[in-house]
Amino acid sequence: MTHSPTARPGHTLTAVAVVQFMVSLDLSVVNVGLPQIAAGLGFSAVGLTWVIHAYALTFGGLLLLGGKAADRYGRRRVLLLGLTLFGLASLFGGFAQEPGHLVAARAAQGIGAAALAPAALALLTATFPAGRARIRAFGVWSAMNAAGGALGVLIGGLLTEYAGWRWVMFVNVPMAACALTLTWRADPGPPPAPGGRPDVLGAVLATAGMTLLVFGIVRTDHYSWTSPVTLTTLGVAAALLASFLHVERTTAREPLIRLGLFANRSVAGANAYNLLVGAAMASAFYFVSLYLQRVLGTGPALTGVMFLPFALGVVAGSVLAVKLGYRLAPRTLLVAGGLLTATGFAWFGLISPDGTFTTDVLGPSIVAGVGFGLCLAPVVSTATAGVAPHETGTASGLLNSSRQIGASLGLAALGTVAHARTGQTATPEALSDGYALGLILGAALLVAAVLIALTVLRRTGPPAQAEHTADPDPLPARD
Repeated sequence: MTHSPTARPGHTLTAVAVVQFMVSLDLSVVNVGLPQIAAGLGFSAVGLTWVIHAYALTFGGLLLLGGKAADRYGRRRVLLLGLTLFGLASLFGGFAQEPGHLVAARAAQGIGAAALAPAALALLTATFPAGRARIRAFGVWSAMNAAGGALGVLIGGLLTEYAGWRWVMFVNVPMAACALTLTWRADPGPPPAPGGRPDVLGAVLATAGMTLLVFGIVRTDHYSWTSPVTLTTLGVAAALLASFLHVERTTAREPLIRLGLFANRSVAGANAYNLLVGAAMASAFYFVSLYLQRVLGTGPALTGVMFLPFALGVVAGSVLAVKLGYRLAPRTLLVAGGLLTATGFAWFGLISPDGTFTTDVLGPSIVAGVGFGLCLAPVVSTATAGVAPHETGTASGLLNSSRQIGASLGLAALGTVAHARTGQTATPEALSDGYALGLILGAALLVAAVLIALTVLRRTGPPAQAEHTADPDPLPARD
């Protein structure tokens, strides 16, 4: 595949922005409609959880494979394939007549997302390799990423209340069609590098291990961490992933992930940072949403409106990250953004059963939103810094995997701790106490992420200056 003479970088940026907004939106828009979905299709209490789990399993389990496919077969080609599958699955899910139909559609959505998410990010990285244009591009990407997640709660609430639950699935169809059109006009980027025989065994081991890992984590809402089911599932997942690492180190075929990639401190540090931030953010969305609905008594639509300050804060933080990115190193923005977000979460930890939106939610939402916006683009830019062009898809899949695993692990772990604090009494006082503990622990995870940024990531100059003195060595030097 060659570069199109009519393609423009703006087409790529717009396409990737729409893709990221759609994927982020889907992660939160369905959650709000779960009660109406259960009533409409006759889900049992246990079966309803699979509307979420089916997507999480296929998305988290196949991300590494999706990133490798983007490198091997072309980013735009894989992105178009993922968008087509995601759009068709959303359409099928909207017309679901039985619980099994919707669960199957959500699993297919996860497969499509696992292909399009790393392919879109790799395409963006290839189109904007360095300098001021890269800072702006990742600023737009981060704003759309966060806006989709935060606005998903609002849009999900409005659609569920006024149009019906089926529209939380249908809403993806026009966005997928728009992204398909834009992607078709985008620059396909450099042609995929010729490779050796694919590492089929490594791909099977990685996919099975990641899927079981996510499965074991998300099922802790039914089985405790110390139960035989959970311990067995996580033990088998660990064994599969250990076998995968052994195969990647010894295979004569083209590995799914070159383990030397982790020698790049930017890749290793950014993924560890991303895992902790993903754990903190997923749990915060969960706790704040429950606090608004179960303690303050707001409805789904109004709850969505109350998430707007956070969404606007993220957009503001993303714009600020672009402005500061010309003068400050990415590591500096990661530290500042992490500390600011941790401050907002600690403030959230002061929620009370007789609180109000204005006194308990508005202020910390703005602080945490701005902080999160500050670190979104730098963590993506850092995770792909110094990575060879033929491995950007793999690096992007790895980054998406760390966030997905972090989100699943954080929600399961902090949710368990909060539930233990709440106990069996679902009074406003007990619920508020449990949610507050979960939010404070989220702040602690963010502080740990900041420590990783300070100790693992190397000191660099501002990207706008660094592009003129770039080290051609793909592996950054140690401090």
